[in-house]
Amino acid sequence: MPLQTDGIRKEYPGTVALKNVSLSFAEGKIHALVGKNGAGKSTLVKIFAGVIQPTSGAILLNGTPVHLRSPREALERGIAAVHQELSLVPGLSVAENIFLGRLPLKQAFGRKMIIDWRETERRAEETLAGFDLHLDVRAKAGHLGVAQQQMVEIAKAMSYNPAVLMLDEPTSALARRETEHLFELLRRLAARGIILLYISHRLQELPEIADSVSVLRNGEVAGSISIQEASPTTLAGLMFGQTIRTERPADLPAEAPVALEVRNLTRGRAFTDISFTLHRGEILGIAGLLGAGRTELLRSIFGADPPEHGDVTIGGTTVRPVSPGQMKQLGIALTPENRKAEGLIQSASTRFNICIASLDRLTTGGFITRERERTVVRSMVKNLDMFVGDMEAPVSLLSGGNQQKVVAGKWLNTAPRVILFDEPTRGIDVQAKQQMFQIIYGLSQKGISSIIVSSELEELLDICHRILVMRSGRMVASLDPHRTTIEQLVVSCMEGGTVS
Repeated sequence: MPLQTDGIRKEYPGTVALKNVSLSFAEGKIHALVGKNGAGKSTLVKIFAGVIQPTSGAILLNGTPVHLRSPREALERGIAAVHQELSLVPGLSVAENIFLGRLPLKQAFGRKMIIDWRETERRAEETLAGFDLHLDVRAKAGHLGVAQQQMVEIAKAMSYNPAVLMLDEPTSALARRETEHLFELLRRLAARGIILLYISHRLQELPEIADSVSVLRNGEVAGSISIQEASPTTLAGLMFGQTIRTERPADLPAEAPVALEVRNLTRGRAFTDISFTLHRGEILGIAGLLGAGRTELLRSIFGADPPEHGDVTIGGTTVRPVSPGQMKQLGIALTPENRKAEGLIQSASTRFNICIASLDRLTTGGFITRERERTVVRSMVKNLDMFVGDMEAPVSLLSGGNQQKVVAGKWLNTAPRVILFDEPTRGIDVQAKQQMFQIIYGLSQKGISSIIVSSELEELLDICHRILVMRSGRMVASLDPHRTTIEQLVVSCMEGGTVS
C-alpha cells in the first residue's frame, strides 16, 4: 500500500491520544476518516502532516518507513494538508497565496534577485486551470467567497504536487452547490492516482464522495469498511460502541407550563420553519450533524443573529424584534459554542467575567462595590464547585472546565428562566462534564429550562427529557431519550424522520 501507519501511538502527559493505530490508504481512492470529538482524528492528521511526532510506531510510504519531523518534510515527502481553518492571507493576491514563501525569482540590475510577478501569475493560472478553476489570480484572497478561498487552499496544497492530500472538514462552511463543485474536484484528483484522506463530521455526505471509511474511537481503530457497508447504523456502532446510560434524577419535571415557544423561525439558508415549545424545567436537546443549523438556531432565538421570519414567545410575551438585550431582560441566556472568544473576556479577571452580565442587579444608586462583587463571586464559585485560586487573576488561567462554569455562572447571576447551552461540554474532561450535567439537573429542579446543543449525541440521551433532531436546517424528528438508542439517534440525524 502507498501509505500506511503501523502501530502509531501518541502519548501526552496523563493521556494517550492514539493507541496502536494501523491503517492503509490506497492510491486513487478517497478515504473518509471519522469519529466523535476526541477520537484522535486531528492527532493522526497532525502526525501525517509533520506537525507532531508519534511516541512510537511508523508511517510507511511505498513500504518504506519515513520520519516526518516538520510540515516541510511532510511536503517534501508528498503529503499535503488543507486544514479546516483557512490559512490564506487576506491582503495578498490569489497567486501570492498559492506560492507564499516560494515565489519565483529572476535576476535584475546585475546580480540582484527580485520576484518574477509575471511567472508567479502564470504558474498560479496554470495550477488553477488544472482543476478547471477560473479565478483572477491578481484578486485579493480576502475579497473571495468562502468556497473560492477553499478552492485556493486546495490549489495551494496541490501546487506541491503531493501524492497524499488530507482535507479536514472541507465542506463545513460550504453551501450545497459549492459542496458538489468540491466533490467534482476531489474525484478528478483521485482519478490522477492521488491518495485523499477526507475528515468530516457530516456523515450523510460520505456515500457521495468516499470509497472507504475508517473509524477512530478513543484513540483506536474501531474498524475500516467500504462505503457500501457504511450504513448509518453500522457507523454509529463503530463510533460509539457499547454506551453506558446514566439515569436522570427521578424528580426532574417532564411536563410543566410553557416557558418558551418558537413558531416558524427562519433565517436564510441556516434554518427554515422551525417550531417547538419548551416547558418550565425541561431539558431539551437539539441533535444534528455538523451544518444542520443548531448553533444558528440558538443564536437567532437569543437575538445575536435575529431571525428573518417567525416568532419567539416567552412567558406569553412575543418578542419583536428579537435582540440580546430584550432576551436578557426576559430571562433568556446563551452560553456560546466558542467560550474563549464569545463567552469570556480572557484577559479580564474571573470576578469581572462572573459579574459582567449582572451589573444592573449588583448596582445600587448607580454604584457597585468590589466587596459586593466578591461576595457574589464567592457564592457562585461555591455553588458551581469551581476551582479558582485567585478571583482577580485572568480567567484565561483557569482550566477549560472551570472556564465553562464561569460562563454558566455569569448568566446564572441574571436569574434566567431559560439557558441556551451550545456545546457546554466541548473540550473539558470527564469529571468536569459530569459537574456540568449536575448544574443543568439542578437548574431543572429549580424550574429553569435548558436547551442543549451538543455534538456528543450520547450525552443528549443521558441528560435530556426530549431531543429534537435537525437536518439541513429543518426540524425532522422529536425523540424520547428513554426509548432511543445511540444508533437510532445517529440514523435520525443522517436520514431524518417525522416530527411527533
